[in-house]
Amino acid sequence: MSRFQDQVIVAQCTPIGSGALAIIRFSGEDAFLIADSFSKLASSKKISECDSHTVHFGYIITGPKNIDQVMFIVMKSPRTFTGENVLEITCHNNQFIIEEIINLAIKNGARLAQNGEFARRAFLNNKIDLVQAESINELIHSTNQQSLKKSLSQLEGSFSGWITNLEKELLNCLALSEASFEFLDDEIEFKDNIHAKIRNILKKIKELKLHTNDYSHVREGIRIAILGSVNSGKSSLFNALIKKDRAIVTAIKGTTRDTIEAGVYKKDSFVTFVDTAGIRQTKDVVEQEGIKRSFLEAEKADIIILVYDSSTKMAKIEANIYHDLISKFKNKIILIGNKSDIKSYDPVILSELCESKGDISTKTNSGILKLEQEIDNKIQEILKNYDSPFILNKRQYSLLIDLENKLYLIEDLFESSLEYEILSIHLKEALESISHLSGRNISEAAMDAVFREFCVGK
Repeated sequence: MSRFQDQVIVAQCTPIGSGALAIIRFSGEDAFLIADSFSKLASSKKISECDSHTVHFGYIITGPKNIDQVMFIVMKSPRTFTGENVLEITCHNNQFIIEEIINLAIKNGARLAQNGEFARRAFLNNKIDLVQAESINELIHSTNQQSLKKSLSQLEGSFSGWITNLEKELLNCLALSEASFEFLDDEIEFKDNIHAKIRNILKKIKELKLHTNDYSHVREGIRIAILGSVNSGKSSLFNALIKKDRAIVTAIKGTTRDTIEAGVYKKDSFVTFVDTAGIRQTKDVVEQEGIKRSFLEAEKADIIILVYDSSTKMAKIEANIYHDLISKFKNKIILIGNKSDIKSYDPVILSELCESKGDISTKTNSGILKLEQEIDNKIQEILKNYDSPFILNKRQYSLLIDLENKLYLIEDLFESSLEYEILSIHLKEALESISHLSGRNISEAAMDAVFREFCVGK
């Protein structure tokens, strides 16, 4: 038995924070016996005596005292997520209650689960493969409907199936290569058949790589930076877009000296708005650092809302800064003139450079809805470009590249006098890469790295 499966593990599997209920999960052979030591069912049964996949009302007790009224969900091996006996206790979401239940479990023989250990046990007990285990983490961290659907599809085995089909094709190539040893005297040639299959596999990998071009947008959500000169109304616009007063708004130039972030959900996507320091020439060291960070945010952002004060004519120095920003980041900029309720000067030279532009007033909210629609359109345009059937994490992508490189080496063999013995060795190496990708052949250290990314209760 693995060092990870020799004890009952316990952890809170709902987020820490306010809410009505919390769930505490146990997994392991003696999970029910441990729970028997600090629980009392209303039916007077013991948890270990209950049928599998049943729900029971009862109490958590310590001595004569009831700690909480709870629900027990009993799931017996092997028809569980981990493949082991699993118990879930739904209690009231008070951290003192949760910690007392977990401490009682530990006192009676359980131990606190490590990051991702429930999913790890499911993998080790062949309930899911490694790609499916990783998709659970992607599912939890999905920031839009697109990534949610793809992660769920991968949990159901879509990417695992794609890998399996590749493996079958390579195994077929290996079978043909090794069969050639038997038919050398008969001059039966398998070269063209194997080469065609290798080219087909490479084509599939190239297509997947081509579409896996913007994983960060799907994984982390959209990042929108609000840039502009001092006192142009960036912070007011930031507050208007997040529907909260997060940024300090004053008439004093240079109030915002550091970036401020806030996340909101827009059109089925998670969006992080970033308010930045006002851009201007200054000798203030602190303000200079803030301006430097503003330009760094422009680099990182998927969309830039570039704000200028439309109530006054733009100075030449200011216009040059705006011109440089637009020239560098044209495709992701929305140029916005603020304070249109006072007066509206249109910097024609800048407007001609930008396809996305508009006027707003953060004081009257005029034009805000139109700007929000423009932002939504930009988000959909970004996500539309990500049309991969799968979401690949860094581990999967690097192993896919490794497999591709090995297949290119195989393809090079066909350019010279082909020796089937050498070909078979290379095919076995390619198959080894696939086994690393699927997780059928993975080291303990690599497994640790995968499940370390999970939270404790998963």
